[in-house]
Order: sequence, then C-alpha cells, then structure tokens
Amino acid sequence: MTTLTQRAAITALINDYVFCIDDGRYEDWPELFVDACRYRIATRDSEDRGLPIGILYCSSKGMLLDRVAALRKANIFEPHRYRHLLGPTRFLGTDDDGMHRAVTGFAVIRIMQNGTTDLFLSGQYEDRIQVAEETARFKERAVVLDSKKVDTLIVLPV
Repeated sequence: MTTLTQRAAITALINDYVFCIDDGRYEDWPELFVDACRYRIATRDSEDRGLPIGILYCSSKGMLLDRVAALRKANIFEPHRYRHLLGPTRFLGTDDDGMHRAVTGFAVIRIMQNGTTDLFLSGQYEDRIQVAEETARFKERAVVLDSKKVDTLIVLPV
C-alpha cells in the first residue's frame, strides 16, 4: 500500500522529471534515479509482443550521465526542446521488494529552434520507484510509446 506521504513524494518526482527535461536541465535528470537503475524507451507494440530490444536501454545512472555528456558534447542534432503534458498518475501498489509501481500517461510536444511545434510522442511512463522517508527516486522508468513510428532520433530524455 502506498501512503499519502509516499504518493506525494512520487508525484513530486514525476513532476520534477518533466520540469527537468522541459527546462533543459539535463545534468539534473540522472539524479532522479537510484544508482542501480533502468531507463528504457520502447513501443507499446514491442512491449505487448514481449520483444526485449527497444529504442533505448540504460542499465545504470552512469549510463544516464553518459547520455547527457553525449548530447551536450558529441551528438549533432537540430536544436529543439520539449514540453510534457501529463495525465493523472495511477498508483498500482508496492512490490515485494518495496518498490512502488505507478503509471502516468504523457504527451510530448517538440518545439524546434525555428518555432515549428508538433506533437512528437505520446504514451505512458511505467515506473518502479524507491521511496525512502519523503524522498522518491526511480528504480526503473519504462517510457512506452503509443506509436511504433518515431520520426527522428530521440536525443533528449523523454
């Protein structure tokens, strides 16, 4: 069972996550995860079919830090930013290992440097979250996309 205090901590974490990305504070993004974490992006079709390979897979906070370093220093891409829209979070309970499970629907609007704005992605976050006292961190975040068509490489965190 997830208490009201734990729900508040989880909701704050989910909100901090999107503000961090939308504000371009990518260096702060990995700090929302525990060290031994998983972050992955997959399509709903792949998830439903049990396919193990998705669009992106990171198995530690170190890999998240590497992604941020790459996007800041190595990757070449057209400048853009995101604006996330979130649906309500559904709390699914607590696993035997104490991790809290939650899902949240999202839509990501992409704003290009030239001002072009479009609906880029939609889907749901499927989370396993560690809550210690009043602090929550992601143990696992699965970004499950509604569509199997992604029109460009995903450089920024989703």
